[in-house]
Amino acid sequence: MTAPLTPPPPPHEQPPHDAWPPSPGGYGGPAPAPQDDLYGQDGPGMRAEVIEAVVVTLAVAVTGLLLGLVWWWLAPHVPLVGDVGEGRWAVYLKDTEGEQAIGVDGTFTLLALAFGAVSALGVFLWRRRGGVPLVVALGVGGLLGALLAWRVGVWLGPTSDVLAHAKAVGKGVTFSAPLKLGAKGALLAWPLAALVVHMGLMGLFGPRDPDPYAYPHQQPPSSYGEPKK
Repeated sequence: MTAPLTPPPPPHEQPPHDAWPPSPGGYGGPAPAPQDDLYGQDGPGMRAEVIEAVVVTLAVAVTGLLLGLVWWWLAPHVPLVGDVGEGRWAVYLKDTEGEQAIGVDGTFTLLALAFGAVSALGVFLWRRRGGVPLVVALGVGGLLGALLAWRVGVWLGPTSDVLAHAKAVGKGVTFSAPLKLGAKGALLAWPLAALVVHMGLMGLFGPRDPDPYAYPHQQPPSSYGEPKK
């Protein structure tokens, strides 16, 4: 007998049962959504965070207009009185033992603390993630808002030319001193309060990162069917 001239065809190789072409998502998972290219899985990208930080800075700083108005309205008045002798005018404190000047600084500090807490709460409710740009925006915006509130309050208050004011009202007539912030450290109350409150809110109610050591021996599940055993 002679061997057949045509060799038998090779057996057809069957693909593995679980074979599947790899996908960009990893582990056979679905591909990431288009918006993931911009935001990623851990939050917005750096460009988006910078834009949000600029918006937060401007919004918080503009709120200083309201703080300045409230400070001018609630701050106690420091009484002054003018006197003239030998043709020369002089201005004195009417109550040398009064604490109105301290009350002016204290009112600004308390209001700035409240505005800092409210601004931190608003930013946290608007965006429940942290990030260095957002924290810097809260601090810078709070400082700019405090500076703006200080200047607005001084502008709305009585004139800084006390001699002209004393001459206008007359000798011995009580008038209010210019609104002045003696303790410049009060300008830091707003940014400090904003940072502390925001840090506390993030620690209590912020998102939690998954623990990578929670299931050390568990394999990542397959996207199609049960995980392999």
